[in-house]
Amino acid sequence: MELLADFGLFLAKTLTLLGVMLILIAAVAAVASRGKSQQRDRLTVRKLNDRMRAMESTLAHAFLDRRGRRQLRRRKKEEKKRLAAEAAERPRIFVLRFHGDLRASYTDNLREEVSAILTQARPEKDRVVACVESAGGLVHSYGLAAAQLARLRDRNIDLTVAVDRVAASGGYLMAAVGNRIVASPFAILGSIGVVAQMPNFNRLLRRHDVDYELITAGEHKRTLTLFGENTDEGRQKLRQELEDIHRLFKAYVHKYRSSLDLDRVATGEHWFGSQALELGLADSLQTSDDLLLELGRDHDLFEVRFQRKEPFSRRLSLAIENTLERLMRR
Repeated sequence: MELLADFGLFLAKTLTLLGVMLILIAAVAAVASRGKSQQRDRLTVRKLNDRMRAMESTLAHAFLDRRGRRQLRRRKKEEKKRLAAEAAERPRIFVLRFHGDLRASYTDNLREEVSAILTQARPEKDRVVACVESAGGLVHSYGLAAAQLARLRDRNIDLTVAVDRVAASGGYLMAAVGNRIVASPFAILGSIGVVAQMPNFNRLLRRHDVDYELITAGEHKRTLTLFGENTDEGRQKLRQELEDIHRLFKAYVHKYRSSLDLDRVATGEHWFGSQALELGLADSLQTSDDLLLELGRDHDLFEVRFQRKEPFSRRLSLAIENTLERLMRR
């Protein structure tokens, strides 16, 4: 008993110290961000053609002598004048980048980016390239993210989705909205399926004579629980709900990619880029880098990014969630 008392006292001191440290960190973060409260959210636009030309020029300088460099500078000035004269008529491509987590937390940023593009994009002339990377997550979160991309299609703005690493489950729900999907050879696509999982501690609680009460109003308010005793009826209801979501998932994908054999690809499996191309899950094999280099010859490329300054508590919670997500997927 004395050992337990000492351990309890040590634990209380540790928790108190941790609590004080978190409060101090939060206070410092709040003071540091107070002066920036008016500049927390901002939209940035970067012309990628300039970056590409700068890289090309830097490399070219390494291989040219003095005379060649002078000629290169003259050509650059002439090209700059020509591009300035053609700027009004030159087609534009807006580039978006979506990095998804379990909650599709970047969706709020995507919403602002799409809204900004819609104020300037010329239907049937300008295009959008969305670089999507996500292994999926919550149904309603990724449904909203896909709906944000669908706003572009609804305004007759051509949308290409580029996948370098992974667009699976909710990530593929987003990718399917594109007029075309470009994937790198080993990118992961597909996983058109729905999953739900949770541990159940009911037997552990009963072993220690702990009762758990769950009171609901509504026959199916709760199907499976963490601590209560789950029933076959509850399991069957959850399966039914998952099947309903799966049907919605397949219908949404079919709306934009009607040529897909859903009986073949909507099994929850995923495929690599070259396999996905054969199945119709992708339209061509290419990295986003090559795609943008190719398009940059005839289009002005503008990367649009909305940056939201999240509060310290929000950033901390997202970091914890992402860590737990990675551990669960291992």
